[in-house]
This record gives sequence, structure tokens and C-alpha cells, in this order.
Amino acid sequence: MLWEGLSAARDLGRLHDIASVLIRYGFSDMVRRLGMAGVLETTGKALHWKQATELAQLEPPARVRRAMEEMGPTFIKLGQILATRVDLFSPEWITEFEKLQDQAPSVAFEEIRQQLEEDLGCAPEDIFNELCTEPLAAASIAQVHRAKLPDGTEVIIKVRRPGIRPMVEADLRLLARLVDIIEAEAPDLRRFKPRDVMRQFTLSLRRELDLAAECRNAERVAHNFEEYPEIVIPKVYWEWTGERVNVQAYIDGISGRNLKLVDQTGLDRKILAQRGAQAVLKMILEDGFFHADPHQGNIFYLSENRIAFIDFGMVGRLPEQRRNQVVNLLHGLVEQDAESVVEVLLDWAGNVQVDTDSLNLEIEGFVDQYHGIPLKDLNLSAMLTELTVLLRDHALSLPPDLALLIKAFITLEGMGRQLDPDFDMGAEAKPFLNRAMLSRYAPDALAKRGWQAMTRTLDLLTGLPQDLRQLLRSARNGRFQIHVDVTRLKKFGDQLDRAASRMVVGIVTAALIIGSSIVMTVEGGPSLFGLPLFGLLGFTGAVFGGIWLLASIWRSGRG
Repeated sequence: MLWEGLSAARDLGRLHDIASVLIRYGFSDMVRRLGMAGVLETTGKALHWKQATELAQLEPPARVRRAMEEMGPTFIKLGQILATRVDLFSPEWITEFEKLQDQAPSVAFEEIRQQLEEDLGCAPEDIFNELCTEPLAAASIAQVHRAKLPDGTEVIIKVRRPGIRPMVEADLRLLARLVDIIEAEAPDLRRFKPRDVMRQFTLSLRRELDLAAECRNAERVAHNFEEYPEIVIPKVYWEWTGERVNVQAYIDGISGRNLKLVDQTGLDRKILAQRGAQAVLKMILEDGFFHADPHQGNIFYLSENRIAFIDFGMVGRLPEQRRNQVVNLLHGLVEQDAESVVEVLLDWAGNVQVDTDSLNLEIEGFVDQYHGIPLKDLNLSAMLTELTVLLRDHALSLPPDLALLIKAFITLEGMGRQLDPDFDMGAEAKPFLNRAMLSRYAPDALAKRGWQAMTRTLDLLTGLPQDLRQLLRSARNGRFQIHVDVTRLKKFGDQLDRAASRMVVGIVTAALIIGSSIVMTVEGGPSLFGLPLFGLLGFTGAVFGGIWLLASIWRSGRG
């Protein structure tokens, strides 16, 4: 039961709020299964398990999305993370998760003033000549206000909502327990890898709560684009930036959502699409550090066809090995090389059991359907989407960092085609892929890998005598052991052990019944209620033994 797993009563109020929303949206059966009904009764707020007709008639994806919106910022963020898992959820679920807007009613400035003064070290008016108390934008975690520095520079002040961290931490505790219950009680949901999703979500949300971390991400990206004047990243004012507040340069540009204004100001859509794609491809394939949420609200178009990226709360990281795998996958798709695609997917599958022959056959058919199609006619986004469908069909899932990457790719190509209907993502990606393939075999790269391999080999050889000495010493002292861990045999052994225990208890119970029956026929000795005492004790033991035996069999059947 969920309540039995709660470590502190502090989560009770939040648990009640969540359960109330779930019930209202027709998930009362889930609430019962999670053991939340008992918690609600203890609060004295008895609920009649009735579902609102209108809400219950919604399709499951829409009901889940609307429930997440009502349950607050943690669940909105969870939905946004799930929207990146195109490898786990079908398109109708992804579409609903994408509707989760990170917007919320604003907090009155007077409610955040005290917190802001604590973080700035003085009154805001002592730092900023002008400060607009009406928020420019309000999201579930923070809200943004415009201000001016004494020298006239326009900035934005991003302030975290007061008291949001305790609520988020309570939600994370409840979600962690929910994941434990799902793993134990819902085997059909394990293929969605709830523990992996929860781990990714927890790390992402805690980073997003730290507004200074967002600025560190922005500066890292800005450093990578120092030689690209057409890409703009807001400047960070570190003297007023911390965990709960950050101050950045104000970007005065055209929102990515306002394409009509783009045309009116004379900006070139084709150049904007090309530069945006090249920027994100550079982040992914060359830098290994990319904006994981490049939607229209996080992009602004500036004069001279420049592009500004904002809000680096959600970023993706790709180490060199992972970048090589991504390059191999994309290169295989662009060049119709099925073997390269299959090898990468099998590497990502890890230890999961995969029908390799079937996967090979389907990937070959998938790649072959694009054979002979000109590069400009390839829809890379559609190819990646179809590839994730194949992964779902084979019960495979992507590592979390790659799920973010593929979602960024799909979002990027969609934006590119909105700007320019003739936008060719494959053509934009090919030069980056070719450079990445060539750089892998450049003389300095080969020398580096060769030096690393030689160093590791020498370390192994120099440590070999010591390892052999320890091995022989263990053998001489009789401490040399070989441990073979066979999971199925261990499980079989546990089953035999439980069966033997039940058999022993059954035999003892039967013996007690027979022995007590014999004692009951013998006259003399101590008695209780007119019956032989030892006979009564024997029957009592037999009752307890029988109850234990039935409970053990019942638990085994549930497992």
C-alpha cells in the first residue's frame, strides 16, 4: 500500500490533492490499487468514487494530460519529459504530452519581493533603475520580469516561485514510491522502464530548479558559438545570479511563433532555417552539448537574420562514444546502410533479449524503401519517427540522452519546414556527418586513440605480475573461489526451498492433528474447559500451521 510506504506524514496533504485529481479524471481504480483510498479516509474527506461524465469520456491520453496539468509543476515537467520518449509512447500520447504548456498564473510581485531581496542582498530598486512588477512571462517553476540597469541595459530577472522546492520534493518522493508499486504490481508497464524515466526526470527537474545551472548551461553554449556572430546567447550577470534568481540580457527579437512578423520585417526564412539547423547540428554532433527543447518559444529571430536561443534549463549531453554512435546511425540512414543502423540499435539495446534476425530483416526493409530517393526528398524526421516505432515493436527503448536528441531532431526539422517548406534536413546534416566521420580517422585522432590503447595495455601488463601473485596466494591459502551466478537456477532453488518448507509445515500440522486426536481419547492429565490441555495445545498449533500454509500458498500465487 502506498500509505504504508510513506516515511513521513508531511506528504499526506499533497497525496490527497493528487488522489482527488486522479479520481476526478476517472482514475479511481488506480487510486484504489495504489492504496490511496485509505489515506483519504484518514483525512476525514470521504470521496464517493464517482467520475465526471465529461472527463471520463475523454480518450486516455487526453485525460492523463489534463490530470497532469491540474496536479501542478512537477507533473507538467514529467509530461514534458515523457513527450521526448518517442521510443516508448505512440504518437497520440506524444501529441497530448506536447500540449502540456509550462505556463501558470503569475505570483504577485509583493509575494516574491522578500525572497528576491534575500537573493540580491538588497532591495531590487537599489540595483535596477526600472523594474516592471508585471511579469513578462510566468511558468510553473519561475516567472520573468523586465528591468533596466543603471547604464540603460535591458535585462530580465528570472525568479523561482517561493516554496516550490518542498512541493516538488514531496512529489518526487510520491512518484518514486509509485514507480516501486508499478514495478511490483503492473508487469505490463515495465516495458516503459519507469525506473529509468523517473531517474532521468528527477535529475532534469532538480537541475531546472537551480536557476544558476541554467546560466552555466547558457555560458557553455555561448562559448561554443564564440566564432558564430549569427547565433546569440543571452549574457549572464553573475553578480545577481544564484539558485533562486538569475539575471540575463533581454532579447529584443521576434518570437519563433510569429512567422507573420518575420515576413513583415524582411527577414529571410531560408537563411533562418539553415542557420538554426546548423546551430543545433553543431551542438549535437560537434560539441556534444545541446539545447534539448528548441521549440518556437525558446527561439527569437533578430536583425541580419541572426538567431537567439534562450532557456537552457533542459539540455542534453553526448559523450564522444555516444556521438560516434549517433553519427553512425544518421550516416546509415542518409546513406541507406542498414547494417550500420542495426549495429547501433543493438549496442543501445544492451543486455535486452532481442530477436536479431527479425530486427535485421525489418531494418533492411525500412532502409530499402528509401533506396534511390534523392537526399533532398528524404524526411529525416519521418525516418527517425518510423525507427522509434520499430523500437517499440521490438520492446526496445532508447537511453534517456538519445531520446532527448531524437526529440530535438524532430522538433528542429518541423520548425525548419515551417520557415521554409523546401527545407532539407538531410542535406544540412550530411556535411556535419561527413566531417564527423573524417575527423574520427584524422591522424591526430588515430594517434590519440592509439596512445590511449597502448597506455591501457601497458598498465595491464605492468599490473599482471601483481595480479598473478595475488591469485596464487589465494589458491595456496584455500581462498580461491569461483562464483557462478545462474539466475534461473537460483530462482528454481528458491522455489524448491519454499516447497520443502511448506511440505514440512504440512507434515507437522498433520502430525499435530493426529497426535492431538489421540491425546483427546486418553483420560487423566491436566485439562482446560473439560478437555485435555495437551490436546487443545496441539490443535491450536495445527490451526496456526494451517493458516501459515494457506497464506504462503496465496502469496506465492500472487507472485
